[in-house]
Amino acid sequence: MTENSEETLVDESGLNFVEQEIKADLAAGKNGGRLNTRFPPEPNGYLHIGHAKAIIMDFGAAEKFGGTCNLRFDDTNPQKEDTEYVEAIKRDIHWLGFDWGDRLYYASDYFQQLYDLAVRLIKEGKAYVDEQTSQQIAEQKGTPTTPGVASPYRDRPIEENLELFERMNRGDFEEGSMVLRAKIDMANSNMHFRDPIMYRIIKTPHWRTGDKWKVYPMYDFAHGQSDYFEGVTHSICTLEFVPHRPLYEYFVKELADESYCPRQIEFNRLNLTYTVMSKRKLLQLVKEGLVNGWDDPRMPTLCGLRRRGYTPSSIKDFVNRIGYTKYEALNHIELLEHSVREDLNKTATRVSAVVNPVKLILTNYPEGQTEEILVDNNPENLEEGKHAMPLTRELWIEREDFMECPPKKFFRLSPDKEVRLKGAYIIKCTGVKKGADGEIEEIYAEYDPETRSGLPGSDRKVKGTLHWVSAPTAVDITVRDYDRLFSVENPSAEEGDFRDLLNPDSLKVREHAKLEPWAAERAKDGDHYQFTRLGYYTVDLDSTEGNLVFNKTIGLKDTWAKEQKKAK
Repeated sequence: MTENSEETLVDESGLNFVEQEIKADLAAGKNGGRLNTRFPPEPNGYLHIGHAKAIIMDFGAAEKFGGTCNLRFDDTNPQKEDTEYVEAIKRDIHWLGFDWGDRLYYASDYFQQLYDLAVRLIKEGKAYVDEQTSQQIAEQKGTPTTPGVASPYRDRPIEENLELFERMNRGDFEEGSMVLRAKIDMANSNMHFRDPIMYRIIKTPHWRTGDKWKVYPMYDFAHGQSDYFEGVTHSICTLEFVPHRPLYEYFVKELADESYCPRQIEFNRLNLTYTVMSKRKLLQLVKEGLVNGWDDPRMPTLCGLRRRGYTPSSIKDFVNRIGYTKYEALNHIELLEHSVREDLNKTATRVSAVVNPVKLILTNYPEGQTEEILVDNNPENLEEGKHAMPLTRELWIEREDFMECPPKKFFRLSPDKEVRLKGAYIIKCTGVKKGADGEIEEIYAEYDPETRSGLPGSDRKVKGTLHWVSAPTAVDITVRDYDRLFSVENPSAEEGDFRDLLNPDSLKVREHAKLEPWAAERAKDGDHYQFTRLGYYTVDLDSTEGNLVFNKTIGLKDTWAKEQKKAK
């Protein structure tokens, strides 16, 4: 389903259902009245906006109830992990406004304790080494309606299991030749209980522990135990882990007692239209050069959104609006854009830029004369003051703002028609100059000197207003206009290759856009601006001295607000 305004489970105090559960546990004195959450990313890719929802819950709940939140990297697969991802994840969490303090952990911190626990379970007859292939194991697990078949190695003697597990870790066997499985119940209706794999052989050196380990724990075995070792009280995760919860509790209770036991609570994932959230697919896009890296502003990664100009407060607002529920839904990207637009409207400095310029010459304006037109830096906050923009005889305007043969409701510039130059004078088009190819090179107009904005007698009304910049003083900039990365609403639900669904017009580069000098002198990496009548833009990190690059963050048209107004 696609949601318009998701029914979040919130009580009268404004708490969502996860926070209600936490509040109830604290009131009941569980875990000594202590609250400790955790955010456990795998360091095998960059965080995306879906992770932001989890981060906001994990760290936010801890802040709300006076608890703590750990950052723990689930570094149990050295084949796919990299310190680049570790550092990127830290940056993204800090960018969202959260901090883990001195509570930075890694699953690898507990490799010895996990290994010792596995040995204990073998000694207690609760685990065994299986030499079947992964395909054989999968086939013997049965189906949700038929019980599984026991492995021929299920009743291997304990001493033999201990010796084999020790040799697995010494590196005596090849990857994939053996696994350690928990001996639970091959007929259990929950297939996760049908002798799940606890350890597999991986001979790739680990980036933290080197060659010490040749066996690495599986998520279901490592996760709950790591929570326990750290003192985590509430393990908050997404709905796909609901069927894993009984196994989480099964393993945790091998360690826990009545005084302390972590609790798993699940909420829905953040799914977004015109977007994919699969790390595998995002990695494909990067590796195949279909996007310009993990921080490409079209990507749903947090570093991509940051580079595009999205703000932490807008992402938090979006997550707050969609809420946390117990059912999956597909969120409209228009709501995210609405949150970004609302935030930037309050904070972005207004400046004038022309991205597809054509020259406008005011033929009756004195040559060599320059006027200063004062414009508000932000009409939403007048305390930010004004700045001066030069008006000269030659200007740049948007090519789309002129038509020789306009349709009936075209309110911009056309022959013999009047419009106002924003903040300045009313002008009337008197002619054009075309090149040999028929392309318009110059537009000619006359200005009415009695109509300057803000002066007595200047209140004559015209239907159109154009933004502009002075041609002699304008600074050339590069503008990257970004659109949605995919051309269909739900690319994950479509058959075929997801790469065939990419939007071919997701990036348009305009290399000779024009910007007013006041903004060009001040612009620095990450600054947010509203280009008058065009949208919100952010200075890109590719900018160099003499070559400013701006990313289009979002347009001014708010389709979400419009649809909500219609619905009312």
